[in-house]
Amino acid sequence: MNLTKTEKAAYGLAAVGKDMVYMLSASYILYYYQDILGVSSIAMGIILMAARIFDAFNDPIMGIIVAKTKTKYGKFRPWLLIGTLTNTVILILMYSAPPSLAGDGLVAYAAISYILWGVTYTMMDIPFWSMIPAFTKSGQERENLTTLARSCAGVGSALITIITVKAVELLGRSGGAVDERIGFRNFSIIVGIFFVLFTVFACIKIKEKSTVDMDSPSVGEMFRALLSNDQAMTIVIAIVLINCSLYITSNLLIYFFKYDVGGEGWRNTYTLFNAFGGGIQILSMMIFFPLFRKFLSVTKVFYTSLTMAIAGYGILFLLMCMGINALPILLIPGFFIFAAFGILTVLTTVFLANTVDYGEYKNHQREESVIFSMQTFVVKLASGVAALIASIALQICNISKDSGGEEAAEAVKQVASSSLFTLRMTMTLLPIIGLFLALIVFWKKFLLTEEKMEEIAKELRRN
Repeated sequence: MNLTKTEKAAYGLAAVGKDMVYMLSASYILYYYQDILGVSSIAMGIILMAARIFDAFNDPIMGIIVAKTKTKYGKFRPWLLIGTLTNTVILILMYSAPPSLAGDGLVAYAAISYILWGVTYTMMDIPFWSMIPAFTKSGQERENLTTLARSCAGVGSALITIITVKAVELLGRSGGAVDERIGFRNFSIIVGIFFVLFTVFACIKIKEKSTVDMDSPSVGEMFRALLSNDQAMTIVIAIVLINCSLYITSNLLIYFFKYDVGGEGWRNTYTLFNAFGGGIQILSMMIFFPLFRKFLSVTKVFYTSLTMAIAGYGILFLLMCMGINALPILLIPGFFIFAAFGILTVLTTVFLANTVDYGEYKNHQREESVIFSMQTFVVKLASGVAALIASIALQICNISKDSGGEEAAEAVKQVASSSLFTLRMTMTLLPIIGLFLALIVFWKKFLLTEEKMEEIAKELRRN
């Protein structure tokens, strides 16, 4: 029996809620604790990096636990529901730090709540993606549902990126002032409610129709696969460099708009910029990438995209140095950066898939699950490294708890020009270096051109 529209909608909504929660934590936790509550940026950087690395190692463990689960409701849905409920509670607590806490107590609260958030998110994220084979047929139905879920997850991420700052302003407004601390608490409650409702709906409407054996590779297996597959190693290094570059910028973007662009309307400007960027990223994956592929090979599209991103960052840095921060002008480099990263997201996944065939061709062993588990691992690792780098930059810039007062117009007056210059350099020049290194690694080490893949496919068919 084919999937019904209700089942597809239920799974898609669960993906939306899941990534709304993920993005709220990934993009705004540093700002909440460092800028609003005054926790040391270095302390936050260490917490975020340690938690992400721990989370990356925790994924295979959770995979094993889910694989061994047997209940009358299936092996996936119980963990999906438990993980969602506990993660929602931790999310709200994470954004509800008691006002009485300060100093080491606040640092400890941030560390414990963030690590617990990562653990509980993994509890629902692993079964969410692993359960697809349990209620779909192999082939087109499974592929279509996976594509739908990935698209819905992108919508959830985009929604949070676009609306958070304005939502926090509205929910934290009291009289004429804005208390972002209260705004984040209230917003986390609203996001958590949608998360729970969407997941419960999915658990009710989706039935596990078959028993599925999960293949959950250990971290050791991932590294062994890397060492034996030089092309997988090349792509993994490229993914780390590209994602580090993107995450450094995304972590610092809110500080740029608050303290550099400034003004009472900085939240509106930030929201519009993110809305534009999210739209361009989606268009680049759906339209620009297929358009480029009509004229260029995948490797040339990769080089073109990296060049676009580097050029975008270069233009952005020049505009910052010239003191040009009008939104219409900033959208020009923003277009090149967001479009490039959208295309690169597609390409790195395609290249990683090709390394599976290459590994079978070279080592006579097909390690599909290991290779794709590695993608999640390295993306989380890149996120942790980027958070640490962003935190170090904030410490050097001496940007802390509303540096100039409650309003951004006052705050920006108190931030030294040298600090703003450091912020600009970290947001632009470090990503340029990272992308340039990715280009060099790819150019020197990557072998899997379209011609090479055709040769490998013929050899595999022959064997």
